[in-house]
Amino acid sequence: MKRFALIGAAGYIAPRHMQAIKATGNDLIAAFDPNDSVGVIDSHFPDADFFTEFERFDRHIDKLRRETGRKMIDYMSICSPNYLHDSHMRFALRSGADAICEKPLVLNSWNIDGLLDIEKSTGKKVNTILQLRVHPAIVSLKEKVRSENSNGKYDVDLTYITSRGHWYFQSWKGDEKKSGGIATNIGVHFFDMLHFIFGELQENVLHHSTDATASGFLEYEKARVRWFLSVDNSYVPEEAKAKGLRTFRSITVDGEEIEFSGGFADLHNLSYQRILAGEGFGLEENRVAIETVSAIRNASPIGVKGDYHPFLADTI
Repeated sequence: MKRFALIGAAGYIAPRHMQAIKATGNDLIAAFDPNDSVGVIDSHFPDADFFTEFERFDRHIDKLRRETGRKMIDYMSICSPNYLHDSHMRFALRSGADAICEKPLVLNSWNIDGLLDIEKSTGKKVNTILQLRVHPAIVSLKEKVRSENSNGKYDVDLTYITSRGHWYFQSWKGDEKKSGGIATNIGVHFFDMLHFIFGELQENVLHHSTDATASGFLEYEKARVRWFLSVDNSYVPEEAKAKGLRTFRSITVDGEEIEFSGGFADLHNLSYQRILAGEGFGLEENRVAIETVSAIRNASPIGVKGDYHPFLADTI
């Protein structure tokens, strides 16, 4: 049984990590979050120590590190706000634990280089949650692209709308310096997926960007991709709204819809299984996606022209 600590216990994604720790037969020893709304811990690890002050959490982890025997922390799961991931991964490694970090790994690719240095000096490893790489439908699509071995390029449309209320823009998620903006916060795992399936990125064009919506064009070795991301409910198609849905997720490849909406609940469990088996995704696997979203964040939109996503017609 491995012993875990968790940073960001009150966050939206933290319960999936708690569930994955429990499902893989391991134990959560300690958790930290400045917010004390963490009653969900009782459903998984009621005996876990909990801290709302990082200094006390740091002292507790250090005490466990210095003690001999079974209390050493093996893994530290990081579910904190995006801009804190880099610092918290460094803390995990220096505390003698391997890190398991939520997406996005970091906001800028040069942070990866510093983490690689700390991995070398500590002998510990950063593992990342790139859940779409283990989704059966995505794995099947990757194999299809590989087996066809075509010299041509697929035409891909990626659309993801996940409606958020006014609270979103008042939280850290609405602050680009903390979240990285829309493309980073809700899109980075999709951009990683595209690189995973279609190869190296060759072109990156931004057409449209606001606090709530971003859209552009990406060209990979084996695909031309029009993408659209938004937290604005007005973009959810009417047929989805009629079913009471506030989220719309679609990937088409040469006009054919790739069904991958199901199975997301189990992807963290599968990711943890792979990490514990020594098959987790490390720092370098994240580099292309982080470079992609960083370039999008710093680009100037060219407007609705060229090879743009069809949803952009509603912005004219």
